[in-house]
Amino acid sequence: MSTLIRSRDDRLSEASHESVRSAVNGKRVPRWETVHDIVVVLAGLCSPPRDEKSETARFLPLWRAVREGESGALKSFQELVNGGWGGEDGKWTPELITGMLINPFSAIQIHPSLAVPHEPLVSEDQWVHAMARLIEEQGADHTLRVLLHTLKGDYVGAEEGAPYGYRNPDREAMEAYAAFQYGCQEILRRLSREPNLLAASIRAMHADETMDRDDRAEMLENESDLSLMREVMIVTPDTWDEVSEEAHHMVFGYLIKQISPVGPLGLPDAERFRITWRIPEPSAA
Repeated sequence: MSTLIRSRDDRLSEASHESVRSAVNGKRVPRWETVHDIVVVLAGLCSPPRDEKSETARFLPLWRAVREGESGALKSFQELVNGGWGGEDGKWTPELITGMLINPFSAIQIHPSLAVPHEPLVSEDQWVHAMARLIEEQGADHTLRVLLHTLKGDYVGAEEGAPYGYRNPDREAMEAYAAFQYGCQEILRRLSREPNLLAASIRAMHADETMDRDDRAEMLENESDLSLMREVMIVTPDTWDEVSEEAHHMVFGYLIKQISPVGPLGLPDAERFRITWRIPEPSAA
């Protein structure tokens, strides 16, 4: 067995005679790399040969169950992302049952205000970290009951059945966000056609004597951040998604002097917002 494993270029372990013997005899729980290589070789020796990937995928949860107990037999988060919950053959898998139980939808009626699309306040990683800390400090029972209570509609910001940020959103905040998104879209359109636009707009902004004092102070403070300015100076339509949001706001301030809504919600953005550029857009030929 050791010799057959060592003959393969794709092996994960050194597979010494002793490590293989200990694994097969069950003297100790072997490393996954050793189990993987043994399973791959045995799959090839079957008549007819078995698929190596499906066999290693079948043995991985078994090995984890030995190492970690019953919970180890479940798919990891990344395996769920890559391979789904299973059950394609019509049979219930442990992951399907766990997924059904985890989903609060199975236990409660989630408040309709929480189902409205909105801009997240924190990242998924930040949320998971905060929940893990809460479980550590307050206990899982407390944390999960608070989560369910929140999903039923009694959450921070909810007032008299009119939840803040969902059913009665802050119109000004929504308008500002929509205006920023539309402005960025138009900035990319102009940058793709006018390669010198950013440099010219920076000069125009510095020469603008009508600029609000606080806005100018904020812009000058941002310009003192050399790393941020390096991002700003490489902005093109191709690099837009590679730079930070702070750089997006800087470029927005350089190119756009003012953007304001002139039409009601529901109109196309081009009719809803009016942009005053620092460098007027060339008239179409």
